[in-house]
Amino acid sequence: MGSGAFTLALVLALSTCVTPVERKCQLSGLWRNEQDSLMEISALADDGGFQGEYLTRVTLAGGCTHISPLRGAQRQPSEAAWPTFAFTVWWDTFSNATTVFAGQCFVDASGREMLSTMWLLREAVGSLEEDWQATRVGRNVFTRKRTPKGKILHSLSPSCEDAALPVL
Repeated sequence: MGSGAFTLALVLALSTCVTPVERKCQLSGLWRNEQDSLMEISALADDGGFQGEYLTRVTLAGGCTHISPLRGAQRQPSEAAWPTFAFTVWWDTFSNATTVFAGQCFVDASGREMLSTMWLLREAVGSLEEDWQATRVGRNVFTRKRTPKGKILHSLSPSCEDAALPVL
């Protein structure tokens, strides 16, 4: 073997030894954002679809919040280590609004998973003249909350019984 071929073989062998292992980001599980809202995403279906629940700590009208359903889709995990995704949350139990999120899942150098998202919230208004104030836009970064396996969002949800009592 010539010295050029040997050098090439050595470089290729060494590059496979020092290349960092790329960690794939998994969307399922429990996540918390900077406003302390929580979401729990189920395992992905074969087609990339998923469901889950969202507990916001932020409301349009104030008052008690309830867990709201979410549904979404992720680009197939086999296609990218850091997949893109989108999901919708219906705030139907305490608000007449819907929010859509679009984002990407990342893993930093320390192994911490995060979801970087942009969202649009659409609130129902009573007329076309009020339409200008019906949509809000924002950004959230979610980080994984390590917990035991299984659905636990309901156990972390505050009770709304006190909020439902009439004020005397």
